Amino acid sequence: MSHPAKASEFLQDAAKAKWHDETLWFVRDKRDTISKTIPEWEELRELASQIKDNVLANLYEYLVQFEEKATANGIQVHWAKDAEEHNQIVLSILQKHQCKAIVKSKSILTEECHLNPFLENSGVEVVDTDLGERIVQFLNQPPSHIVLPAIHLKKRDISELFHEKLHTEKGNEDPAYLTHAARLHLREKFLGAKVAITGVNFGVAETGEFVVCTNEGNADMGVHLADVHIACMGIEKIIPRRKDLGVFLRLLARSATGQPITNYNSHFRSPAQGKEIHIVLVDNGRTDQLAREKFKNSLKCIRCGACMNTCPIYRRSGGYSYGSVVPGPIGSILSPGLDLKKHSSLPFASTLCGSCTDVCPVKINIHEQLYEWRQEITKAQGTNAKSISMKIANGIFAVPFAYKITGAMMRGALKILPDSITYSGLNTWGKQRDLPETPKETFKDWYKKNRS
Repeated sequence: MSHPAKASEFLQDAAKAKWHDETLWFVRDKRDTISKTIPEWEELRELASQIKDNVLANLYEYLVQFEEKATANGIQVHWAKDAEEHNQIVLSILQKHQCKAIVKSKSILTEECHLNPFLENSGVEVVDTDLGERIVQFLNQPPSHIVLPAIHLKKRDISELFHEKLHTEKGNEDPAYLTHAARLHLREKFLGAKVAITGVNFGVAETGEFVVCTNEGNADMGVHLADVHIACMGIEKIIPRRKDLGVFLRLLARSATGQPITNYNSHFRSPAQGKEIHIVLVDNGRTDQLAREKFKNSLKCIRCGACMNTCPIYRRSGGYSYGSVVPGPIGSILSPGLDLKKHSSLPFASTLCGSCTDVCPVKINIHEQLYEWRQEITKAQGTNAKSISMKIANGIFAVPFAYKITGAMMRGALKILPDSITYSGLNTWGKQRDLPETPKETFKDWYKKNRS
């Protein structure tokens, strides 16, 4: 199903769509407010962009350096070319430790690799410990936003869900009460898990350490109680030096949620005595994207979600309308590189207003890449009804006499045609819009009469 069809489903609940729109704009507004408290904000964005440019230009060298340093630190480094290999590596570590239950903090990469269903089909219980992730896991849904995974749900929805799953008091929608119930539920899972899985926000080539950023502390709770820590990292998450964290950590939380910094920025460099740390470095199409000159800058993304919070299309259509792990503007330039046919409607889910580019902390030219993907998709699709109609329109616009005659015919037709024809299924633009009233005369005719 295409993005427009899924968006139509979301918009059927007008009140929910309005609330979703306003909630995300509230987060965007918080980002604007806090960014203005940093005089050097734009210089930080430029510096972060240049650091990422350097990483993408020297990715091989930085990855090799990271592996050497991490290995010297006692971390076991694994390489995965795709999602299948990543999942098999994780499963092999679990099998080695005879582990049948794991706790996992937020990781977009593991969502991308569909790790949860893979492990569950292999007899492993997976518990997402981020509160929003646990909520959508209870519903058997993927996250609808990369930072705010349950943003599409209201307090009432969560209260009813927790009453069913955690036996909380029926009708109690108090956030503190519901959060406390989730804490008690998850504490058992933390205490019983031998293995914890996390994502990675930044891998530091200089030191071989990696950094995990959370607001709830669930990643720390999981890995410190478990004997084995498995970190899953996309190869583009490398940064050259530890001091570069000072740039990215100032940008990340401010762009994501409008807060000065994430509550927990945890550095993992060496395993404690008697414990293990594994890190899985995953390609899964990233080197293919790096080879695309027009689109390689999309790999700069630090997964803050700012482009989603500002996008008028995402805010009004919801994350599930995209049908991709990463929705919104950034997902619309990443996903076609993975499966062009499946995600061909996503680059068109944009007004090309450029707001996504304006808020991106690493200055990805998102709206320009959306436009470029449209050209690629149109070429790949070849001749179809839309391309034929555009060629006809091009011929009409190129000849003034043809434009004049066609315009007069269409204006006359619109005055007499019934709505059943004017707003037929062929007129997708008119599904939720009314055509303006047909003018009595053209501007050219008016100008001839009034130019004196």
